Amino acid sequence: MVERRSFSDAAQRLGVTQPAVSQQVRALEQRLGTQLLDRSGRRVEPTEAGLRLYRGAQRMLQLEDQLLEELAQPEGPLQGTLEIGASTGPAAIVLPLLLCEFQRANSGLHVALSVSDTQSVVDLVAERRLELGIVGAARRHRSVAFEPFFRDEVILICPPGHAFAGKTVTLGDLADGPLILMQQGAGVRQMVEDELRKSGRKARELEAPLELGLQESVRSAVQAGYGVSFISRRAVDGDLAAGTLVEARVKGLDLAREIWVARAAGRSGSAASQAFVAFAREQLKQ
Repeated sequence: MVERRSFSDAAQRLGVTQPAVSQQVRALEQRLGTQLLDRSGRRVEPTEAGLRLYRGAQRMLQLEDQLLEELAQPEGPLQGTLEIGASTGPAAIVLPLLLCEFQRANSGLHVALSVSDTQSVVDLVAERRLELGIVGAARRHRSVAFEPFFRDEVILICPPGHAFAGKTVTLGDLADGPLILMQQGAGVRQMVEDELRKSGRKARELEAPLELGLQESVRSAVQAGYGVSFISRRAVDGDLAAGTLVEARVKGLDLAREIWVARAAGRSGSAASQAFVAFAREQLKQ
């Protein structure tokens, strides 16, 4: 309830009816002798007592997870399943090969990678449906902790022969691209919008007529000559070397970014997740 701010949303998440959720909350309030939720507004809000109870319950769940993970960690070779989620940038850039190498070195371990946009991965980590998330932006979330993983650079790509190719352009020039943006929730898009705000401009001023999902979609559209787009350099290194895409620079935009590891706050992590992060960091130094 605290996270969803809605009885109906909480019921849907739990797979029960809304009256069942309301009844359980009322029973808990009667047992504790205090109101836990303020129902007077359009959205359900926790009272001060409700917040204290929520935070205490979160700590108990975290301690339970940590204890179960410690008990489940066998001595010797890594076993079990490591479930990782990643946004499209990191997933396409470095993770596949890192995970293949890590699994080869730990043959008793099953590795599963799922790919989505940054916000979806963060939400899944917060809900503890994924142990690790590798994302291109550190979205604020009370239930998720972020730590730096590696540095990445975002560039503007153009098709060969485009007027921007190999040049430095201004923000005002981008409308002539035309500009193709990734969908809302993509780490690259958030990064570009953050940099625009720093320069006193808004994302809607870019006049992007096309929003085409995630990384592979915009890359294909640019290669086909439909416009220009911002994307991770690592994702198009081969295209740049082959000449099927060309880089342009945008005056006033600093588009270096951190790729982040996301974990549920307070979660210590399994032996497999800790070993993978350490392995990946060592490989990325080379």
